[in-house]
Amino acid sequence: MSGLGGLNKSPDGVVLGLVQLQLPVVETPADLAQQLDKVCAMVAKAKNGMPTMDLVVFPEYALHGLSMDTNPEIMVRMDGPEVAALREACTQNDVWGCFSIMEYNPDGNPYNTGLIIDAQGEIRLTYRKLHPWVPVEPWEPGDMGIPVCEGPNGSTLALIICHDGMFPEMARECAYRGADIMLRTAGYTAPIRHSWKITNQANAFCNLMYTASVCMAGTDGTFNSMGEGMVVNFDGTPLVEGSGVPDEVITAEVRPALAREARRLWGVENNIYQLGHRGYVAVDGGARDCPYTFMQDLVAGSYRLPWEDEVEVTDGTSCGFPKPERKHSP
Repeated sequence: MSGLGGLNKSPDGVVLGLVQLQLPVVETPADLAQQLDKVCAMVAKAKNGMPTMDLVVFPEYALHGLSMDTNPEIMVRMDGPEVAALREACTQNDVWGCFSIMEYNPDGNPYNTGLIIDAQGEIRLTYRKLHPWVPVEPWEPGDMGIPVCEGPNGSTLALIICHDGMFPEMARECAYRGADIMLRTAGYTAPIRHSWKITNQANAFCNLMYTASVCMAGTDGTFNSMGEGMVVNFDGTPLVEGSGVPDEVITAEVRPALAREARRLWGVENNIYQLGHRGYVAVDGGARDCPYTFMQDLVAGSYRLPWEDEVEVTDGTSCGFPKPERKHSP
């Protein structure tokens, strides 16, 4: 249950609003300013429509659209007017907000960055997308890991972005660091609909964690984003599923205390605990080694697939981007 979308809020509940924002066209600084005004107005609309709302979540590309334009003139700086306006919108409406920016990077391509801002306007979490949607996206791979932060009403929040959610390791890391609500913002289009749903559910169940996910919606004349805001219970059951209606706000109440209770009390299918305590019925405390060669190789910097030499798409040239010459420096 979700308290009728937050209309009947529980004392320990967190009411989420997922904004299926209309996909914009942003080509100039004036376009960016206009879209910023739209996002700030939608913060007020969401809070006014559901006064119990604790956190309003905007999709990836909310300010920039899907052009993949890296023009420095429309990139956002953390100390710039766009972030200041988003902070002020949270303060004025007494609500937490999750936002998407394409962040200027003086040392390479821009970062695809997500922000969580509290109701006092303080930035509580900054996350740079670890897994840009290659070969389509030109963004610099994230360099901040997967942070978590204290959220409203005693929750613990994590944020991942779009393609990140297709890697089960991402959700596992969020939960391992304590998140009981994982936000996933996206700009996905309709061909990803099935993958979107099953990964949102699997990420929740495999980690006993609520997932709250939302895409852009509508068309920009070229692309059609799918909306489909979705909140999933920690047992993998969808609580609320949105449509493709642009600018609709999907709401739900989640109760992080119940997820934390499951993590403490479940024996069967407490998988995030059991991963590191294999076979504890047979051996005291379970086996705590790492039997997974892909993990060992990734840490050693030697990750290599058996079919590595057969992979054909290994850069962005198929999508019109030049072959990169820089090596990644963590």
